[in-house]
Amino acid sequence: MGRCCMGGRGWIILRGTMSFLGQIGAGTLTRLGRASRTTAVVWAVAVQALRPATWTAPMRNVLARQVLFTGLEATNFVSMIALIVGVLVVVQAQYWLMRLGQAALIGPILTAVVVREVGPLLTNFVVIARSGTAISTELANMKVHGEVRALDAMGIDPFVYLVIPRVLGVAASTFCLTIIFLAVTFIGGFLCLWVIELGDVDIGLFFNNIIGAIGVRDVFSLLAKSIVPGMMTGAICCDEGLGVGAASTEVPIAATRGVMRSVAALFVTSLLISLMAYL
Repeated sequence: MGRCCMGGRGWIILRGTMSFLGQIGAGTLTRLGRASRTTAVVWAVAVQALRPATWTAPMRNVLARQVLFTGLEATNFVSMIALIVGVLVVVQAQYWLMRLGQAALIGPILTAVVVREVGPLLTNFVVIARSGTAISTELANMKVHGEVRALDAMGIDPFVYLVIPRVLGVAASTFCLTIIFLAVTFIGGFLCLWVIELGDVDIGLFFNNIIGAIGVRDVFSLLAKSIVPGMMTGAICCDEGLGVGAASTEVPIAATRGVMRSVAALFVTSLLISLMAYL
């Protein structure tokens, strides 16, 4: 009797363990499937963008409007954040390096903190919050109201007209916004140092230290961390927006899921790029 009871308990525990492992495996396979689909979309966009036939007038018009919304209209907000980061990071770095007698290390430290990590990361966050939500919501509404099906019926490829300009526009805008972020951060930080007269501030020496600390790997990291996550954000949000059904209640779900997946992809991509560039 005891053995039967122990056997029954053991079977229940085993079944519960297998069910738990099955859920983990199913979730992992689902995430891998989404990641592979996103990679396929990014690759397809890169391949199609190399074909001259892709660059029709309507496609270029959508691309221009995407760059206008994602890049130009976000410039003021990104500049404001960059100015705050410059005041905080540059002043703190200068203050503590002066106390330690290592003021010459201001360039390498700002390069490691701002150029490699903070600049691309915060810029991508702004792009995801503004454009990622807008793209998912817009395409989801188009799918629900039958506009995507209407484009297909008129012989217009939805991938070329809807997906490619948004992915390329987000990537190009993210890169430009990252450069603006870095420029405003360093200029704003230097002006703050000059105003509060923290140390012997020389504009030539300050920027020469920063430029001299930037190497080939930093340039590669900057390009990759601004362009690749931008393309993935556009691909993920387009995928979520066009993946809804016929119910309008799926629109906010698609927008939320697009933002969450884009943030996760940003962190994973940034980690992989850092490992490739600096290890």
